[in-house]
Amino acid sequence: MTESEAYIALNMVPRIGPVRVRRLLEAFGSPSAVLTAPIARLQAVSGIGPEAAKALTNWESHVDLSGELSLVKQHGAKVLTLASADYPALLREIHDPPTVLYMVGEILERDRHAIGVIGTRKPTHYASDCAKKLSYQLAYAGVTVVSGLARGVDTLAHQAALAAKGRTIGVLGSGLLEFYPPENKELADKIATAGAVITEFSMRVKADRQTFPMRNRIISGCSFGVLVVEAGASSGALISANQAGEQGRSIYAVPGRIDNPNAIGSNRLIQQGAKLITSAADILDDMGILFAEKPQLTPARAPELTGNEAQVHAAIGEDEVHIDTIIERSALPSHNVSATLLSLEMKKLVRQLPGSRFVRIS
Repeated sequence: MTESEAYIALNMVPRIGPVRVRRLLEAFGSPSAVLTAPIARLQAVSGIGPEAAKALTNWESHVDLSGELSLVKQHGAKVLTLASADYPALLREIHDPPTVLYMVGEILERDRHAIGVIGTRKPTHYASDCAKKLSYQLAYAGVTVVSGLARGVDTLAHQAALAAKGRTIGVLGSGLLEFYPPENKELADKIATAGAVITEFSMRVKADRQTFPMRNRIISGCSFGVLVVEAGASSGALISANQAGEQGRSIYAVPGRIDNPNAIGSNRLIQQGAKLITSAADILDDMGILFAEKPQLTPARAPELTGNEAQVHAAIGEDEVHIDTIIERSALPSHNVSATLLSLEMKKLVRQLPGSRFVRIS
């Protein structure tokens, strides 16, 4: 068993989380040494009780390591461990870094310049516009957009980064073979070509109430700071913001209407000291030390249209039109039309109206 395989096995042992792994590695020096240590020595480590020690000594009865390695290979995934030279540097700095990262795609050195974009799963029209505009501008400026591939703000952030032809990283709250939410699988495949999809969970772990908070700390851990676009009083995005603060990351928030329940949490963050954001420039100013030359936020000349963009733009015509009519006129698949409309919105050539209607912008 290699050290990399030992890390994977250690990550799969029940009741052994990242903090306990860190203590065990400090005590024994390597994952293989942890997995072969006698139970008495394991229990002598702070935080390792009888149940955890028993799980470690009997790890082969809980972990199908060969099966896991086979799944990783079959699905073309990579595994980074704490010992990997290309493990994300910012993530390594947090209190409880993931023991391993399963990855499809690639993380580059430039992804160190990243902002986490998070928010409600049911954004208002205003929040949707903000998420798309800010994520597009950040990605266009060279900042990697990190989010959780969830419904709502997360999805819009990833889509906008892709529309800007920038980089984006999606962090899953499940294993790669138990993708959640399932409708974002196609989006994840696109992200893997312009960034990476990552998770700390083994291939067949399903999402649950415990996995999402764990996922959230990775979003902030990979980022210079997190941007909360819209969050209610009990939103999971607030957990992410608190984790970001504990990790020493910057916290940004888009102000919302004072009578909007979905904005109570994000407005409260601003009251508590989060930086109020009105444009991507507010964040780029904070990150200015990372760039030799301040990047532009918008293209210097009129954007060129791809084949699909020209086709969809022509299908809209001169008057506002419903998306179903655009699909019919363009003769393109619905998912292609949706992605192309977002790209046109980001290029300020199309505006979305209530009721899934669209209009050209002169």
